[in-house]
Amino acid sequence: MNRSNPGRSGRSKGGADFLQLDPAEAPPGGLADWLTNRLRTAISTGHLPVGSRLPATRTLATDLGISRGVVTESYQRLTEDGHVTGRGRAGTVVVGTGSSTGRSRLRIPPRPPGTPPEDSGTADTSCPSADLSDPGLEIFDNLRAAPARIDLTPGVPDLAAFPRTAWLRAERAVLNDLESADFGYGDPAGTPALRQAVANWLARNRGIAADPDDLIIVAGVAQAIGLVAQVLDRRGVHEIAVEDPGSLGSRQHLQNWGMHTPPIPVDDRGLQVDVLRESAARVVMVTPAHHFPTGVVLDGERRRELIGWAADGGLIIEDDYDAEHRYDRPPVPALRAMLTDQVIYAGSISKLLAPSLRIGWMLAPAQYKDELVGRKRLADLGNAALPQLTLAHLMESGELERHLRFLRRRHRVRRDAMVTAIHNYLPTATIHGAAAGLHLTITFNDSTNDMELAASALSKGIKTHPLSWHSQLAHAPGLVLGYAARTPTEITEAIATIAAAAGSVQRV
Repeated sequence: MNRSNPGRSGRSKGGADFLQLDPAEAPPGGLADWLTNRLRTAISTGHLPVGSRLPATRTLATDLGISRGVVTESYQRLTEDGHVTGRGRAGTVVVGTGSSTGRSRLRIPPRPPGTPPEDSGTADTSCPSADLSDPGLEIFDNLRAAPARIDLTPGVPDLAAFPRTAWLRAERAVLNDLESADFGYGDPAGTPALRQAVANWLARNRGIAADPDDLIIVAGVAQAIGLVAQVLDRRGVHEIAVEDPGSLGSRQHLQNWGMHTPPIPVDDRGLQVDVLRESAARVVMVTPAHHFPTGVVLDGERRRELIGWAADGGLIIEDDYDAEHRYDRPPVPALRAMLTDQVIYAGSISKLLAPSLRIGWMLAPAQYKDELVGRKRLADLGNAALPQLTLAHLMESGELERHLRFLRRRHRVRRDAMVTAIHNYLPTATIHGAAAGLHLTITFNDSTNDMELAASALSKGIKTHPLSWHSQLAHAPGLVLGYAARTPTEITEAIATIAAAAGSVQRV
């Protein structure tokens, strides 16, 4: 079944990431009033702090699918109220002061889910066969090192699209203003500039009201997982339940720190919270906005059930790994936006810019924060400051959001190419998770050995993940296919090659 809804436009349907705005909420004939009130509320609650920039009127109107005149009228009202002011090329900036009280208690109700390739040379089109049947600790390194003509590894962004010019411009601006003392050791929790920029980013795009002092800058979500596991282990917690199917990599990180990882099944509504309750687990790690690997969104009822489970003493680790990349569904607010005291939230820049930057962030309940910072200090004394400051400049200048809009247009074309190729070459496969993210998953309705299929595809130069790697429980066989880093032509060739390989693999 095709769960995508590809369209001609590069605009996401159903709303904007900015403040989780959805014009469907507006009463008939009341768009301007609705938008003005939403912006005014965001300013008063601190989601739009003084000094932050509003999107350009044309950009916001396009994202929302409404008239630019409506946005212009709303901005004019806010200007007359003294909340914002126009500053020419600098855009429209918040100047009114909003109340900072009660930020940690703010709750946003859930909304129902509604470039050239890398050089691979011109050598032989086939590659050595690989044993993918034992997904041990070295499996990802071994797969990464294996030669391939077309790499469909999931979770890999379009590295060729990295905004080199904008990054260099931001880095020069940072260096021009940097004091000599800033080259020394800094706060292990991260530079104040990046923590402020991330707080603003999360408020605008993920619905999270966060005090910058509560943020911890980490070397990606992988480090966040490790720090959390260490802290919980010292507190007598020795198991963290995980989604199934769910990320093999995350599971390996938890197990590396001695954690047991009991599997909790995921269906087309997300994590089965009733099974979580029966498991007696005290902690669970989830990907509620875009489940890995199936792409399902945790629905409203399951969210409420999970929040109830946490209220009874549970702790949620929320991996918000690629929530910004969406194409055919409304934005989904983070769990952390609704549940501050029982959610450890983690995100990163890996899927927006590049994994090599090793920059992520974490928000934890107050009782864990100091111990997490202490663990971070012992791990590496804190992330390198210069990349942090450069990223902060990109975030605050609006450059990162412009880059995200560019990526969405490109990813949509590539996603559509993969969906079309699957329909043409693998017509009996079921497609999951095509509405968002950087990958989709296909499952087969027969007994195909997916690890053998992935190995056969690799021997023909196509790199991907068998779904079995990411499953502890019995699950339909399938493949997890990344599309963000490949051209439509390459994607079509890769799917055709996988289809050819499927005809010769063993059924189990």
